[in-house]
This record gives sequence, C-alpha cells and structure tokens, in this order.
Amino acid sequence: MSLSMYSRISYRPGSFISLSKTLPIARRGFRTTAPAAIRVSELIKNDHRELKDAYHQILSAKTNDDRVRWQNQFTWELARHSIGEELVVYPEMELKLNNGKAMADHDREEHQIVKELLYTFQGLQPDDPEFIPTLKSLWANLEQHINEEESNDLPALEGALGDDASESMARSFGRTKNFIPTRSHPAAPDQPPYETVVGLMSAPIDRLGDMLRKFPDQKA
Repeated sequence: MSLSMYSRISYRPGSFISLSKTLPIARRGFRTTAPAAIRVSELIKNDHRELKDAYHQILSAKTNDDRVRWQNQFTWELARHSIGEELVVYPEMELKLNNGKAMADHDREEHQIVKELLYTFQGLQPDDPEFIPTLKSLWANLEQHINEEESNDLPALEGALGDDASESMARSFGRTKNFIPTRSHPAAPDQPPYETVVGLMSAPIDRLGDMLRKFPDQKA
C-alpha cells in the first residue's frame, strides 16, 4: 500500500511530523513515512491510500467494535486531510496556476459534499441501516475527487513548484494537520483566514472527544 521508499512507523494524533528524517512517531494505526525529502503531491497521495485502506477495513470488519474503530480512523484522517488541503494547498494553487482559482473553488465544492456526508456518517452506529449506504456514497464522491486531484490538480501544481517549494509545502501540510479539527464540521468556513480561526477553535473539542473514542491501534 505504501510507496517502496516509505518505511513503516506509527503516528498518533497530536504528534509532530518531521519530514527531514525518519522518526518513530506514534500514529492512529496507520503506517506513514517521513523520508529525507518528499513532494507535497506524494504526501497527499499517501493520505489517499490511507483513506482507501480505512474504507475497505470498515467494509470487511467482522464486528461492530472493529467497524466503530475504523469509522473513527476514517473520520479522523479525512477531516484533517480535507482542511489541510484547504489551508495549505488550495491557496497556493490560486497563486501559482493561471486557472488555479477555478480549480480550487471546484475542489472546495467537492470537499463540501464530502464533509456533509462525513458529518452524517461519523454520527451513525454500525447497526444503523444507513451506515454502509452512507459510507459508500461518501466514498464514491471522495474517490471521484481523489481521481481528479491526482490526475489534474497535483500534476499542474507540481509543474509550477520547484523541489524546494514542494517539499516546504509538504512540511507545512504535515504540521497543519496537527492543529485542525479531527471531525467533520460542514457549516464551518472553507477558506482562510476564517477557516483557520474556526479550525483552531474546533480542534481542542474534537481532540478531547478522540480521547474517548476507540481506534484500531488500541487494544481495549
């Protein structure tokens, strides 16, 4: 699932990611990598692979307890990934690309659909008849967004960035994900500077709730 260049380490919410060297950082049950240098597109694609893995883990879970753990994992990762892109990646697209404003606005519209579905999904119990249908609808929209982003947006952005700028954006993306909400808040603003303020206000509440939620890396 990971790129061959990736080593496998753990990372927990609230930890700080260093992209300058590989460190044994705890993460919520996922394997991630901190190589010597990584472009922002590869970091985003790695998030996409983690989300796909969590989605299939939910579908293949044998017990409701396992489904809840992977539901929380999926929600935690997707909420942070989406807002991280809106705060770090999309503003740079607007600055660097001739049609960047239109591309970023389109991505934000797709994010809003995903956020609304995630908001519904994160509140469902595994035995709810809408649990799997909502998840599949969420993934169908997210997968379309991922395919468009990886095929069009990221290559265009990388073409406008040099190695140093891309690696710097990757570091900023990783750091930003440590300070933003871990649950979906679809009514919140989706553009800086307002999103930044709302994110910083929501994150402590979300992270307090995470302490009470079960995740795949926890035994009990």
